Amino acid sequence: MASGIPLCSECKHVFDQIRRLKQHRYAIFVIENERRIRVEWLGARDSTYDEFLQDLCRAGPDQCRYAVFDFAYRQQYLGTSGSRLREKLFLMLWCPTQAQIKDKMLYSSTFWMLKQEFDGVGKCIQATEMEDIVRDKLENALFLEREESQSAKADL
Repeated sequence: MASGIPLCSECKHVFDQIRRLKQHRYAIFVIENERRIRVEWLGARDSTYDEFLQDLCRAGPDQCRYAVFDFAYRQQYLGTSGSRLREKLFLMLWCPTQAQIKDKMLYSSTFWMLKQEFDGVGKCIQATEMEDIVRDKLENALFLEREESQSAKADL
């Protein structure tokens, strides 16, 4: 069941700026006073993943957040030494283990709505520990997803 917390129009606008216009690298969203979801932080297009993680945790170790990140990574061509730059937009639900149960439930129950509103997200991630979202782990998840997709197409 949805929590009924609305997404402010600014959130959709910022998402469009990230996805289509490539104006920002990331956005971090917060539920404000249990009434609406608003943009809390924006990362410049040249921001790094480490800067994103710092902003994600800036509110404290017990605060939940949503985030959208346009993740750039190098993908190795299979069987060659060549690679190419790839980008994948992901939506993240960050609910640290230390967060209050009420906050975790509120953020979790609204996450499905964000998935529907933010059309064009390539991957949805739910994380509770920093180890879940370190760069290497994320790159592996994105690469494995593509590999599995290619394998499924080959089986057809």
